[in-house]
Amino acid sequence: MDLFAQQTCSDLCDPWHVGGLALQGRALLAPMAGITDLAMRRLARRFGAALAFSEMVASDARGRDRRESLLRLQGDGVTPHAVQIAGCDPAQMAEAAHRAEQAGADLIDINMGCPARRVTGGAAGSALMRDLDLAQALIAATVRATKIPVSVKMRLGWDRDALNAPELARRAEGEGAVMVTVHGRTRNQFYTGEADWAAIRATVEAVQIPVVANGDCRDAADARKMLALSGAKAVMIGRAALGQPWLVGDIAHQLACGFARASLPAETRRAAAVEHFETLLKIFGETHGLRHARKHLAAYADQAARDGFDIDPHARRRLVESEDPREVQDLLQNLYAPPRKEAA
Repeated sequence: MDLFAQQTCSDLCDPWHVGGLALQGRALLAPMAGITDLAMRRLARRFGAALAFSEMVASDARGRDRRESLLRLQGDGVTPHAVQIAGCDPAQMAEAAHRAEQAGADLIDINMGCPARRVTGGAAGSALMRDLDLAQALIAATVRATKIPVSVKMRLGWDRDALNAPELARRAEGEGAVMVTVHGRTRNQFYTGEADWAAIRATVEAVQIPVVANGDCRDAADARKMLALSGAKAVMIGRAALGQPWLVGDIAHQLACGFARASLPAETRRAAAVEHFETLLKIFGETHGLRHARKHLAAYADQAARDGFDIDPHARRRLVESEDPREVQDLLQNLYAPPRKEAA
């Protein structure tokens, strides 16, 4: 029996298409550095996410040759397999796209939305929204280098005085991109304030290809409002999915059906957390895998507490501090304990 097999109305809906890919459901998992590892993507897809994007893979020589970058290209058990690449040199982006396709990618996403200074300082990520000619050249080179669909993720613009996402989306469509995702903030906002979902509508109205809305989507109510305000085809969920890889599928189900699917039992949540941890150990080895897993382990514990499970503070601390994988596995077995009954 597959504990992760969740009945979802999105399976019964007509698929929507991104290039030659047919996607079921209107909720996608965003690419997130340090978070959307292979284990996270695999779980999100099994729980019903229409698509789950890899962590960003740098296209320059340093990023291209790093073992961790090569691991990000892996898509074992994740279909369709979507890889995000970043860079500012057309030739390097073309090579990165070719490598991703050879590694089994079904779709390539170009990062033009990351606000981090370590990315924008190298003229990549959202810095490309200040140089649309270069951005267009990167898209053209990527599309020409591969036979698989190419999408672009962007922000509203660099700042409120330059909301040029519609123009960038038009150029992307003109060069052959099959989908764009717009985060409802500018680069200068980073993650402060609130995402402006209504502002995404200008991009939706500027192109014929599907537009996905991103930013601050935490539940199905957010997703419905986001779609209504933006007119987007689908929503992309980011940080809210940390510690609950089933969230994207839950949202996809509610968008399709109009009602929530049954709450996941403790046994399924526990199995997901255990599989996530054990997969990371297999991918990265015990030492690095354990350290990589800590942000996920903390998130599973914190989300369990928010969902009403009894989380012992000492056990939570040991979960993220332990250097012994066996201790962590034992702690995970008790993670989703029911609330203690108060004494009469």
